[in-house]
Amino acid sequence: MAGNTRKPTLVLFVRHGHTPTTGAVLPGRAPGLHLSDRGREQAEQAAGRIADLGPGRVGAVYASPMERARETAAPIARAAGRRVRVHDGLNECDFGKWTGRRLSDLRRRRDWRQVQRNPSSFRFPGGESFAEMQTRITAAVQWLVERHPGSTVVAVSHADTIKAAVSHASGAHLDMFQRIAVSPCSITAILYTADSPLVLAVNSTSDLKSLAPS
Repeated sequence: MAGNTRKPTLVLFVRHGHTPTTGAVLPGRAPGLHLSDRGREQAEQAAGRIADLGPGRVGAVYASPMERARETAAPIARAAGRRVRVHDGLNECDFGKWTGRRLSDLRRRRDWRQVQRNPSSFRFPGGESFAEMQTRITAAVQWLVERHPGSTVVAVSHADTIKAAVSHASGAHLDMFQRIAVSPCSITAILYTADSPLVLAVNSTSDLKSLAPS
C-alpha cells in the first residue's frame, strides 16, 4: 500500500437485527442471544438491499462473533455468494459488570450521564472503555480495507461499535458518538480512500443503489 495508489474500499456496516431484548437489556457479550422473528425478517431485507447493488459487488462478508451478528450476516452472505467470516474486532463493547442489566435500571445510575455526555472518559466496570472500543473497531476496519482494496465489504456489528466507526471516519470527537443513531439492521456506508474516509450513508433502511460520492 504505497502513496495514493490504493483503490477505495466501500465498507457496509450492518447492525445486527432485532432480538428479544433489544431496547430493554444491555446484552453485551453474553452468549445465547439470537435474533427474534422480526430480526430475521430485517436480516433478509438487508440482504435484499445489499444484493440490489449488483451481482458480484460484495467481495466479503464479516461478522462479530456474537450469535445475533452471525445470524444477521448469514442471509447477506447467501445473497452475495460468500461465506460469513468472523472478525473479533467487530465484537460488541465489553460492558463488564453491566452486561445483562436492564436499561431502565442503568439509566437511574449517576454515571449514566457520563456514558451519554462524556463517553470518551468512561470505562465499564470490569470491562472495556469506549476509547478502547473505538481503537479496536478502527483497527479492524483498517485490516478489512487493506485486505480488500477496491472491493465492497459487509461488516455486521453492533450499534456502539458502528457509531464509534462513524465518529472516527467523520473526524468527530468520541464524545459526539452518542448523537448518532444506528437502528437494528440499518446500513451505514463508508468509502475508505487513500486520502480520507467518506461517510456516504448512516442508519440507512432504504435503497442503497444510489450510493456514490458526489
